[in-house]
Amino acid sequence: MTTGPASPDDHGVDALLPAEIALKAEAVGVQKSKLDALTLTLLAVLAGAFIGLGAMFATTVLAGTDGVLPFGVARLLAGTVFCLGLILVILGGAELFTGNALIVMAWAAGKVRLRQMLRVWAIVYVGNFIGAIGTALLVFLSGQYLTGKGAVAEVVLSLALAKTTLPFDQALFLGILCNVLVCLAVWLALGARTTTDKVLAILFPVSAFVVAGFEHSVANMYLVPLGLFAKAWGPAAMWAELGADPSAYAALTWPAFLWSLIPVTLGNIIGGAVLVGGVYWFIYLRRRV
Repeated sequence: MTTGPASPDDHGVDALLPAEIALKAEAVGVQKSKLDALTLTLLAVLAGAFIGLGAMFATTVLAGTDGVLPFGVARLLAGTVFCLGLILVILGGAELFTGNALIVMAWAAGKVRLRQMLRVWAIVYVGNFIGAIGTALLVFLSGQYLTGKGAVAEVVLSLALAKTTLPFDQALFLGILCNVLVCLAVWLALGARTTTDKVLAILFPVSAFVVAGFEHSVANMYLVPLGLFAKAWGPAAMWAELGADPSAYAALTWPAFLWSLIPVTLGNIIGGAVLVGGVYWFIYLRRRV
């Protein structure tokens, strides 16, 4: 029987204990801070694309469920399949802005400088934006959003409009709650030993934030641009199927989208860096500083 936490690099069958996860999170934060800008950018582009694919999966599953399935059941299905995004990030290897909030543990431990942490956050945020909006453009050009006789387009447009019209304070708190759950999913995955463990660790926290309607900045970098593309360049047949026209989505604009990212991003930072990373650092690592 061990008397203290094992090294995070030790191999074993059981999942890591919370104190061991804290050490591993700290070590991972140090590793991320040492990555060169090009590597970080490419890994971040991948993560943005992966989250976009998860969001594409979710919007397609949601299509046509209104009035057919109970609200909670439809959201549960969407949340379950949206997990594809974080599963690809964790298992496939990519850098996601929201998950990287946990680098604060390495910073608080004195292993990473503030400018190093902010550098990682900035590069990854921009890379995520490129990957997510690029995926939205590919999905738009493919016509996938037109499937389901307009049902997918209706979901995309309604979600994009709702996200760009949220009050600042509500978007902030929805962002906080979202990244508490996302970073808890990352935290649990850090402690997992196998692929199956990691998938199961991700499944419930990520599903919960989708079901609850919390706000994820990187997911919004896919969902809102796709809605904007559909609004601007969607074919007449799409509007006929929807029984609407672009004027119904007048509030859905590029400036509104960029403004809406501010509170959600701030909320994601607070939720992940303070309420998860900061709290776990205080519990397990503060005595080592």
